[in-house]
Amino acid sequence: MEVKAVAKYVGVSPQKLRLYAGLVRGRRVEESLAILKLSPSPCARALAKVVKSAAANAENNHQMTPSDLRVVGIQIDQGATLKRIRAQARGRVSPILRHTSHITVVVDVEG
Repeated sequence: MEVKAVAKYVGVSPQKLRLYAGLVRGRRVEESLAILKLSPSPCARALAKVVKSAAANAENNHQMTPSDLRVVGIQIDQGATLKRIRAQARGRVSPILRHTSHITVVVDVEG
């Protein structure tokens, strides 16, 4: 049975998150968390949090053992973009776009 966890409006752009999602897709949960723990990036920290949440959902809600879980799928979608402005020379402005992401992690028992 597939179990999922979702994090919305994570303050990292989807393009950056997809690099780390490719590292852990299809791996065991323990191995995925070890890879993300050694990655020095806020992207890896946000992704690890959702993977842990999906594993906890599987353990507590569906009585699955955490050592048997595998990351079946990770989906990174674009969230809302916060639009800000920055003053420039001669009375002009330039936009600052702060991208957000929605992370969905699906885990299942391997085998």
